[in-house]
Amino acid sequence: MAIGAAGAAVLIGSIDAYVLVTVLVDMIGDLNIPANHLERATPLVTGYLLGYTAGMPLLGRLSDRFGRKPLIHACLAAFAIGSVVSAVSTELAPLVAGRALQGLAGGALLPVTMALAADLFSARRRPVVLGWVGAAQELGAVLGPLFGAGVAALVGWRGIFWLNLPLALVAALAIHYALPPGGKRDAGARVDFVGGLLLAVALGLFTVGLYNPEPEHAVLPSWGAPVLIAGAVVLVAFGLHQWRSPVRLLEPAGVRWRPFAAGLIASLAAGAVLMVTLVDVQLLAQTLLGLDSTGGALLLLWFLIGLPVGALAGGALASRLGERAPAVLGFAAAAAAYAWIGRTVPDIEPGLALAGAALGATIAPLSSAALRTTPEDSHGTASAAVVVARMMGMLVGVAALTSWSLHRFQTATADLDTPLPFGLSETEYLERQEVYLEALNAALAAQYADVFTAAAWICLAAAAVSALLPGRVRSGRVAARTANPS
Repeated sequence: MAIGAAGAAVLIGSIDAYVLVTVLVDMIGDLNIPANHLERATPLVTGYLLGYTAGMPLLGRLSDRFGRKPLIHACLAAFAIGSVVSAVSTELAPLVAGRALQGLAGGALLPVTMALAADLFSARRRPVVLGWVGAAQELGAVLGPLFGAGVAALVGWRGIFWLNLPLALVAALAIHYALPPGGKRDAGARVDFVGGLLLAVALGLFTVGLYNPEPEHAVLPSWGAPVLIAGAVVLVAFGLHQWRSPVRLLEPAGVRWRPFAAGLIASLAAGAVLMVTLVDVQLLAQTLLGLDSTGGALLLLWFLIGLPVGALAGGALASRLGERAPAVLGFAAAAAAYAWIGRTVPDIEPGLALAGAALGATIAPLSSAALRTTPEDSHGTASAAVVVARMMGMLVGVAALTSWSLHRFQTATADLDTPLPFGLSETEYLERQEVYLEALNAALAAQYADVFTAAAWICLAAAAVSALLPGRVRSGRVAARTANPS
């Protein structure tokens, strides 16, 4: 019941991450942003991403110190406040601030709930629970755009944010009555606020520097290089602080670094492939297939529906086989699915369904591995690290792969001559136009095939790295680690 209540809170935060997809045009119209300057609305996306990513490590550590229940309550309260700010905003700046606060609160709900699963369940049962939590998170990607479109059609886009208030209240009441009073906390643990702030600033700078609203022009946005350099400088300062400080965000004692690092690298790869799929399937639908945004969303549903289904299956398998086997099999199956998609463009529906289920099957094993390889008093921080790695993979993946594929497309079409209806008969012009369009579509198909083939190679690399994750849990080992977590 406790995990069900916390999972509902995760679902609310996840829905809000995707809820603006179908109402962004309406929002910028009300904010008097010209339709030919959509780039001015990108802070509505980057603001949420910034809050979602930057605060996770510190908030995860605070949950280790003060307990999961108080942190979830605080996050839900902050989420409600951010929703009110967003609902009443008549200008872009306060709306972005409200979205950033929503992202900060909604993002923290996932790692804190993952750590709660470690508090309440044994290592053997934990992956099943994490599968349910992962399914709730991925279900938000399916329900978010539909929820936003439905509410906006009835009461306008501001109603989306007002509706968050009763949802957050219901979730808070469920948490209050479902979670045991107090809960696991380490009253003696000190919190490295300086290190948390430095890491939050670094992650925030990386988020802004990697987010490119116009990837067809360059891999990075115009502001990307200086912002990324600033992020690297702050990250070095964070590393020096962690080296010299007696208090650290993640204490090294008791951490099994090889499997823990393998889980983070695999999470980074999963995030990259996930975001590339979300972006490039929509682009494929609207360019190669000639669909509108709704048609693109329906095509993407083949992938999105598979994610929560795979998350449940991956959790069940990990509880029986340990984290290594389902992670390796999941990434290997995803690699086969993306290779299939690359070979069958544009008929990609069956491959998308398999890719979604296979990638979803890796969610619970990767989360469970992070919890198994870190001490009990660092589970909040470890859970946050997994989610942050995934988010950074999403940003890096979409910046690099999409821009690379667009460059390949421009190179392939550089020598194509656009037919003009001057000095030609109508029949000859139509024949040349047909040849031109066939060549253009062939170049588009090759571009998307390259992207999905690259995604297959990333999944293969992640499968190899996942071989370093822990194997099957044996009851004797579980008892020994419970008695001596380090």
